[in-house]
Amino acid sequence: MRTQVAIVGAGPAGLLLGSLLHKAGIDNIIIERQSPDYVLGRIRAGVLEQVTVDLMAEAGCDRRLRAEGLPDDRCGIVFDHRLHHIDLRALTGRGMTIYGQTELTRDLMDQRAALGRATLYETRDVAVHGFDGQRPTVTGVHQGAPLQVQADFIAGCDGFHGVCRASVPAAAIEQHEKVYPFGWLGLLA
Repeated sequence: MRTQVAIVGAGPAGLLLGSLLHKAGIDNIIIERQSPDYVLGRIRAGVLEQVTVDLMAEAGCDRRLRAEGLPDDRCGIVFDHRLHHIDLRALTGRGMTIYGQTELTRDLMDQRAALGRATLYETRDVAVHGFDGQRPTVTGVHQGAPLQVQADFIAGCDGFHGVCRASVPAAAIEQHEKVYPFGWLGLLA
């Protein structure tokens, strides 16, 4: 099997990347080790930053998000038995939208299926080879048969503990992150 981009991971990141690449005319295949039901069953965040809402619109996959999502310009935290509002729009120029990650994932999965784009769920023993060479390849076992996907690029969207990150030598990884001096999860909880 041959494609321009092999995407490992069918969570929100991999599905959104696949949608945006398709819209740009770039062929891609998504390889996922879990079943579609398992992917949808992973309950995660329910607050989307504006950039995510904008990307969903760019991908043409924001109809339900716009209809059912709850836009908000602020969030609140309780400290010392008092509610304190944080005006996100005043501080950042952008708000947020409350919309479950499960629903976002469902929207992207439905769009991909409607477009007839290949997502290879329940692929076992996924491995990446030659990601830094001339013939990047993803291998595994799909529906009981050996799978080999040759690509121009491999996009590792399988998370911090996924096979893609583990396949890259530590010296070749350049990590960029912004560390905030507080825990958002703690604030939101």
